[in-house]
Amino acid sequence: MSESTMTVKGQTTVPQPIREAMHIQPGSRLTWNLMPDGTAIVRAKTKSVLDLAGMLKAPPGITVSIESMNPWR
Repeated sequence: MSESTMTVKGQTTVPQPIREAMHIQPGSRLTWNLMPDGTAIVRAKTKSVLDLAGMLKAPPGITVSIESMNPWR
């Protein structure tokens, strides 16, 4: 378990083992989620939505037209 102290300005340092495990670099954004039981979940936003580009491949031979994707027809 790692520990840090909060300053009077509400700042704290993320311990080095945690930074390394979560791949946190200077400028990384952290999201904080407060759970109903009082615990907090902290996640590092280390990836961009652009990292997902090209991740999914269409099965060969299957095509869908733009018209058939339109839900308003």
